[in-house]
Amino acid sequence: MIRAVVFDVGECLVDETREYSTWADWLGVPRHTFHAMFGAVIAQGRDYREVFQEFRPGFDLYKERELRVAAGQPEAFDERDLYEDVRPTFRQLRTDGLWLGIAGNQTIRAGKLLRELFAEDVDLIGTSDDWGASKPAPEFFQRVAEAVPFRNDEILYVGDRVDNDLRPAVTAGMHTALVHRGPWATIQWRTAEAEKLPAFRIESLLELSGLIINFNESAH
Repeated sequence: MIRAVVFDVGECLVDETREYSTWADWLGVPRHTFHAMFGAVIAQGRDYREVFQEFRPGFDLYKERELRVAAGQPEAFDERDLYEDVRPTFRQLRTDGLWLGIAGNQTIRAGKLLRELFAEDVDLIGTSDDWGASKPAPEFFQRVAEAVPFRNDEILYVGDRVDNDLRPAVTAGMHTALVHRGPWATIQWRTAEAEKLPAFRIESLLELSGLIINFNESAH
């Protein structure tokens, strides 16, 4: 049975369009050009951070984040950036009696923003910077497993990427759901792995409640 649901952050809970647009502005690159290069890089299976190198070789993302903070232009997201299905989904899953968590590749600053947004809504908020381990490393999902008070096969990890989310979560013995939004899911959606790996393929987080209920009933 599925007793806990843990969510990725970017393009699962948070629409990152505004964030990446501010990076284009910081680099002095037209937004549509930045987004086009972003799509090209991830379609090639490359790390998204290579996008910055295409525009500025030697770009140090951590250093530039600090420079943005010093310039009064820190990376940020707030209620406006949440996908509209996030709040009602959390409420419904709580009503269903499920344990909820948020865990993704995020900075310490992003972790603070997540706690401001979701402290009352979930049982866990963990970030790669908090844990010193980033997806898709097995250590990241070990930390998830340690934090969740249920067996790995009772955890559903929800994300938008086959490579960073589904594949390592399945390897860790968890169930997975792939949500169809954001650049990665759009590019990966019709791949064989995206069709076979996840327990659920969803267009909206609102689908989770019914799918989990049916899954758990069939497990009896």
